[in-house]
Formats: sequence, C-alpha cells, structure tokens
Amino acid sequence: MLIADARVVTYGRPNAIVDLGAVRIEGARITDVGSSAQLRAAYPDDEIVSAGGQLVMPGNICAHTHFYGAFARGLAIPGKTPRDFPEILDKLWWHLDKALTLEDVRSSALVCLVDAIKHGTTTLVDHHASPNAIDGSLDAIAEAVDVAGVRANLCYEVTDRDGVARARAGIEENLRFAQALKMGNRPLLTASFGLHASMTLSDETLEACAAAADHAGCGLHAHAAEGVADQEDSLRRSGKRVIERFADAGILGPMSILAHCVHVDAWELELLRDSGTWVTHQPRSNMNNAVGAAPVETMLRGGIRLGLGNDGFSNDMWAEWKAAYLMQKLWHGDPRRMDGNKVLEMAAYNNAALATTFWPETSIGELSPGAEADLILVDYHPFTALTADNLPWHILFGFDAGMVTGTMVAGRWLMRDRKLLTLDEEAIVRRARECSAAVWQRYAGVE
Repeated sequence: MLIADARVVTYGRPNAIVDLGAVRIEGARITDVGSSAQLRAAYPDDEIVSAGGQLVMPGNICAHTHFYGAFARGLAIPGKTPRDFPEILDKLWWHLDKALTLEDVRSSALVCLVDAIKHGTTTLVDHHASPNAIDGSLDAIAEAVDVAGVRANLCYEVTDRDGVARARAGIEENLRFAQALKMGNRPLLTASFGLHASMTLSDETLEACAAAADHAGCGLHAHAAEGVADQEDSLRRSGKRVIERFADAGILGPMSILAHCVHVDAWELELLRDSGTWVTHQPRSNMNNAVGAAPVETMLRGGIRLGLGNDGFSNDMWAEWKAAYLMQKLWHGDPRRMDGNKVLEMAAYNNAALATTFWPETSIGELSPGAEADLILVDYHPFTALTADNLPWHILFGFDAGMVTGTMVAGRWLMRDRKLLTLDEEAIVRRARECSAAVWQRYAGVE
C-alpha cells in the first residue's frame, strides 16, 4: 500500500520531513519513501491510503515499563502516606504484585496494550512481577501481546524478597520463556532476563541469574540506584556501590538494561559507558517517588546508551518526553538545561537503537526503505512552521496523544481512524474491572 498525502517524518540521520510525502509498505517492511506524486506514479497498482495532510512518523518506543502495575490506578494505600521510596515499595508494589493471578496478569497487560496502541506506542520493553503466579506469567503477557499485535520484549523479575523457592521459580520462568521463543515463530516477541534490584538480590542469586542469562543468550533487565536505599544496601552488603556490584556479578553488558540510575557516581557512569550497558530514564516515576533526577545530560554527553521509559505510567510517551524536558530545568534551577534535541536523541534515536538490539535483523524507529513498517498517523496541523530542526519543540509543546489516529506494526493496522482493530476495548475494560476489584481485595489482605 501507499500511505500518501502526508507530512512524512523520517527520524533518519539527519531527520527529514517530506511535505506532500508518501510511504510505501510491502508486507512488514517499508520499501520506499518520497513525494506522493512520485510514488503514485511509480506504483500505480498499489492500494492508496490518504493521510489527508496528517503526519506519518515512526511509532513511539517505551524502553522500560510494568504492565502489571495497571491495577494500581486509583488504589488508595491504607494508613499513612509512605514517607520514602522503600515504604512505597513495601506498602504498594510488594503487596500489589502478590495479589495477582495469571488472569490478572493477562488482563492488566491488555489494558496497557489498548493504551499503547491508542497513544501510538508500538514497541514496549516490559518488566514483570507476580510472586504468587510466576509459572506461565510471561506466556499470559505474550498471549496478550500476540492478540494486540505490538512489538514487545518481556522478562520476569527475579528477587530474593519472597524466599529462595520463588527466586528459583523466577529464574526458571525467564529461562523457559526464552527457550520457548526460540522454538516458535513469534517475530514480534523477544526475551530478556529480569532482576528486581541490588537491594533484594543476594550474591548467590545474582551469580545464578548471570549464568542463566548467559545460557539463554539474553541480556539482563534490572532496576539500579533508583533510590538512595539501593546504594546504602549495596555498600552494607558488599562494600561496593550498585553498579560496581553488578559489574562484578556479570550483569552489565551491551544487551542489558538498568532502569533509573538516579544515584550513580562518576566511576559508576564510567562502568556503564565502557560496558555498553543500556540505561533508561523514567522522569514521571522519579518525580512521583521523590527519588531525585538522574544525571541524564551527563550520561548523554559521556556516551552512555540512554533510553526513555515510563515505569508503568501511561503509554503516552510524549508525556514522558515533556517530563524529561521540564524535570532537569526545575531540578537544576536553570532553563538552559535539557535541550529538546537531547530529548529527541534519548526518546527516538536511542530507543530505536535499543529496539534494534532485541530485533537485530531489522531497522526500527525510522521511516526508510528496508525498515519495519511500525508507524503512526498524527493529526497535527500547526499554525507555525514545522521543520526537521524545530520538530522536538513541536512535540514538547504541541503534541498530545489524542492526536494519534492510526497505529501500524509490521505493516498491520492496529488502529485506523481512532478505531482499534485488534483489541475489543469494551470487553477488556469490563473484564479488567472485575479482575481489579478482586486484586484490591487481596491486596488489602496481603501481609
């Protein structure tokens, strides 16, 4: 088909905007990009989809999320408000994850996938936990992803906080799922090996996870130095800071992701850069948990591979762009901080490079011949000039997720004219209301 009559944003290097442009798609891939007139003449037999002057651009990518957190929306934590990050974990997340059944896991994933498609997020890197429903949990998420039709990388969070048996079960779930993907034909799904954080992992479990991930051929995906407590625990436990401890355990590397890295020092930044480890920034979550602001400008300047996630907040990634842009200015009291092009580098180019790490035979996050046809239509008609140079500021100050009218992954429409084509939102919401009510009851009774 030809998606014609569009303003095509390529996210190439350099980025380009093709006015009155078109994108040609054959199967799962883009085969041509150019002017509508040229492509209509070159491919006269193709189906024509008119964009009506809308933007056509690569789909958004989320580098770190938690589908299972969907049922926390509106949940009131009983008792006093948590005073710090460890209390937030203990009072909210470590009760909520224990309340999940396999059906809840699937239902919460579907809710997030509806959100992703409607908001134009086509690739997601998920990090899952459900200590009372470990076996088969990644299958439940994968089945939801298959139905939705998005691209996703999945893992299970191994932790010692629930005992040795459950830690071992988490390791086995990661291994089983990674092996199952190798045996099946599911090109939109890949696997990582999940870990919670240094402060809930013994040396023995870290060693076992590193060995298991190496056996499975997976990178590792963990939280690191999100709060000060993680560093304090690591120093008490090992005499090393978190990134040093992870480095010695074999956790770092070019296939691995460390989420947050808010409280890291210069030596830790050097270890991250030299190992090629991915770091992801989640500004809305960091502000909500009051853990601080990661040194993202330093990371980008120093060559650390830094992407942008949402940590389970909505899959409106443009909201995360805006938070990343504003957070550094407020934190440092300096309006010169966090240039819009740095947000573009992190959220578009680096996230695309991370996705290509998991799908190495493809090109993702760019509209160019040979790239995956993962794209969105955006009904944005600005009253000021829109160019490749000022695009980041249009996204930061003009875009909102309600402008997404079409979402495509691997050449398949998941939403057209704001109508979901792969998911029944009404049925998903109805079932989620039933599941979440039961989860909240169990949450209140979890010790």
